[in-house]
Amino acid sequence: MEIKISPSMLACDFANIQKELEKCEKGKADLIHLDVMDGHFVPNISFGAPVIAAMKKVCTVPFDVHLMMTNPLDYIQDFADAGADMITFHIECDSDTQQTIDKIVSLGVKAGLAVKPKTDIEAVYPYLDKLSMVLVMTVEPGFGGQSFMADMMPKVEKLRKKCPDLDIQVDGGINPQTVQTAGKAGANVIVAGSAVFKSDDPAATIKTLKENAVK
Repeated sequence: MEIKISPSMLACDFANIQKELEKCEKGKADLIHLDVMDGHFVPNISFGAPVIAAMKKVCTVPFDVHLMMTNPLDYIQDFADAGADMITFHIECDSDTQQTIDKIVSLGVKAGLAVKPKTDIEAVYPYLDKLSMVLVMTVEPGFGGQSFMADMMPKVEKLRKKCPDLDIQVDGGINPQTVQTAGKAGANVIVAGSAVFKSDDPAATIKTLKENAVK
């Protein structure tokens, strides 16, 4: 599987978003990870569709939008219109899972489904035929800078065995060391926030993450 690096804008310098996006482009990031938090599904608020639409005007890297929202179905159109290339939402949300996936796909956007640490990976199995990606959270969603939960790797291994060609994403606590653990388990889409944006050389860090994921 191709290794893809998706820097998380949650860790960027919000006073200089365009410059931070440029760092990702120059560093050959494969995706831009955008965490949308509603203050209800998770106890934090980030940004919404208007901010993403503004980012899209100054960035050519595909947008990987992660909705940590109680009712994502109500907002799928907004995020598709804002320029999302991939929309991932949580199976633990209140919206009907199949309806939400169908809405995303109907708008020409790739659909992803996320599971929190306490959710069994089997929960996504009924929906795999419509999904382009599954996100296995390696921290509790809602805050950046948390420590990587290595005990989530059996979920990744189990899903990779079942779906050899599916994009499997990990998000939370990823750095040049923990990415090796995630890569060995079968993850190929790597979300990294602090590791990239707090680095003195984001391009070098992206390269290192990609290389270490296959060691």
